[in-house]
Amino acid sequence: MTISSKKAQHTALLALCLSVVFFIATLLLSAYWQILAVYILSWQILCGALVWGVLVVQFYHQSAAEQENLDKARMSKSLEQETIFSGGGGRTTLFEQAHKRLAFFEKWILPSLGILIAVVEIALGLLLYRASAGAQDWKPQNPLLCAVLVVLISFVSFLLSRYATGMSCESAWRPLRAGGSYFLTTAILGFFVTVSLAFAQFKYPIGLQILEYGIPWLLVVLGCEILLNSVFDIYRPRLAGQYSQSAFDSRLLGLINEPGGLFHTIAGAIDYQFGFQVSQTWFYKLLGKAILPLALFTAAMLYLMTGIVIVGPGQMGVIEHLGNPNPQYGGRQVGSGLTFKWPWPFDKVYLYPADLIQNINVGFIEGDDKKDNNLLWGKEHYKEEYNLLVASAGQSSEGKEDTVPVSIIRANIPVLYRIKDVSAYLYNHSDPKQTLEAVCYRELTRFGASATIETEKEFIESSLLGRGRLEGSRVLQQRIQQAADEAGLGVEIVLCGLQGIHPPPKVAADYQDVVASVQTRQASIMNAMAERNKTLTELAGSLEEVDSLYALVKKYSQVKDSLSEKQDQQMRQELALALEGAKGQVFKTIRQAEADAFAKATLAEATGERFKGQLKAYQANPALYKRIERLKVLEESLEKVRKYVIAADTKDTQVYIVDLQEKLTPSLYDMDVTGVIKEANK
Repeated sequence: MTISSKKAQHTALLALCLSVVFFIATLLLSAYWQILAVYILSWQILCGALVWGVLVVQFYHQSAAEQENLDKARMSKSLEQETIFSGGGGRTTLFEQAHKRLAFFEKWILPSLGILIAVVEIALGLLLYRASAGAQDWKPQNPLLCAVLVVLISFVSFLLSRYATGMSCESAWRPLRAGGSYFLTTAILGFFVTVSLAFAQFKYPIGLQILEYGIPWLLVVLGCEILLNSVFDIYRPRLAGQYSQSAFDSRLLGLINEPGGLFHTIAGAIDYQFGFQVSQTWFYKLLGKAILPLALFTAAMLYLMTGIVIVGPGQMGVIEHLGNPNPQYGGRQVGSGLTFKWPWPFDKVYLYPADLIQNINVGFIEGDDKKDNNLLWGKEHYKEEYNLLVASAGQSSEGKEDTVPVSIIRANIPVLYRIKDVSAYLYNHSDPKQTLEAVCYRELTRFGASATIETEKEFIESSLLGRGRLEGSRVLQQRIQQAADEAGLGVEIVLCGLQGIHPPPKVAADYQDVVASVQTRQASIMNAMAERNKTLTELAGSLEEVDSLYALVKKYSQVKDSLSEKQDQQMRQELALALEGAKGQVFKTIRQAEADAFAKATLAEATGERFKGQLKAYQANPALYKRIERLKVLEESLEKVRKYVIAADTKDTQVYIVDLQEKLTPSLYDMDVTGVIKEANK
């Protein structure tokens, strides 16, 4: 039975018309409802329409060649009845034009059209990929209604694909497989677009985003495959009467359209390698029957495994049910361990390191190089540092308040935090880390307006360059935590490192001079206070005793004029008791004063008694008393002076010369040799 190409031609023409209709419909739908995935799908349908257009022309030439064969057969029968004088033998050559056109089309036109289709697919794929990169202008509307229309197109495409693929089993209609593969691709992509549109209705656009990038790359891959097939066809041997597969008949799409063809190819290769019919063995037949159920079972198991979630230590997970994390709609939070959920895409889990300490750099940006651990004021520490305004006393040297009451410093503050409420952190803000960073900068600015950098006594507790850093760190951490809670960030501020506070490097030397002067003054004050405490401690034993004595003395001095005699006596006794109980220098002074008073009183009494005795001695013999007293005076005054007593009569006129000068070395003339001479004369 001869199979006519007319039916294949009509099928290809119908498929071409439907492809054009589908292309226009999806293009209008995507433009009206602003759905980029449907817009990209429409251009894939157009590529399939180009293939169907080529098949229409190819089957048209095949139908013409078949009609030419019928005409030649009729002509041959009529020629058998003619005589040699009829001259009709040359008319048969008129019926070979269709075969020539078919041969020319299949040899030159068909490969050229395949290359053209490849170029169109590659160009469309690249252009559509660029359109996907700028998808911010597309705002999907009515995705469910669009999904209904797309699924209708997919269903019709699937039916036509199966019909065309079934017809391609006949060798004469074999080219229909290329169009059937494109229709099946349209049906599969349309199904995925439909499902993605359904999820987009519930604010889950990940499927559309994947298709927006996947379909353009699929077109690029198919175009490259067609180009490779065109090159391979040049070197592929052609046998007369054997079907030559077109370049645009994709082998990749053929694996999806006719998966059994791959197994037949593998079976043929095995038979060729082993030399016997391996494909006819019971194991191969069993494998051929069970491969599909096994594949489906494996796919089902893999799909069901998406319902198992393992949350690691220190992690927390949020399960979205149909894109909604609210517990009222099936969403929930899960902790560490094994948990179950509905398979994808009904449930999806997001895991976050809840116990992980994360860091935000406030006031500076770290560079690529390693940070210098020596935080000196006179040099830059990071790639970029921001200025912070803080309060200042702001007085000029003349004492006039004519300067701006603010100062500029650099603040390098690392803020450490961790997530305590994953749902709040994930859904209350689109970018929670950026929001937390903005909160930190806002609170730091407010804190700087109330803090100071002076180190004077009245500002020492709040100075950021002094001991106020510790308290300032605590206050700033509380403010950031409170602001984060009000914003619903769901984070816990672990540490606010308010240590990297320093002036700008250009004015660091001036800051250091001021700080040095203030520190010198404070050192002098502290030394004076230490000396005061030392003196007071030595005075009364402790500062409390001194303060108590001072308060009592001050009170007495203030009210002594208004006190009665009894009250004055009472306060004097109280003051005396307090002084007697004092220690240190006060105790020593009081005891020394008491000793001096006792000594003076005793001496005065003794002096009086002696005077009484002297008076009696004088009255008894005034001359003798005076002579004795004079001698006592001379004795006392001349105690350390050498004295000579010369006894002489008052009437003597002889003068005695006494040399009272001390001679250290006597001479020979001073020696008394009288005795020696007398002894010699004897």
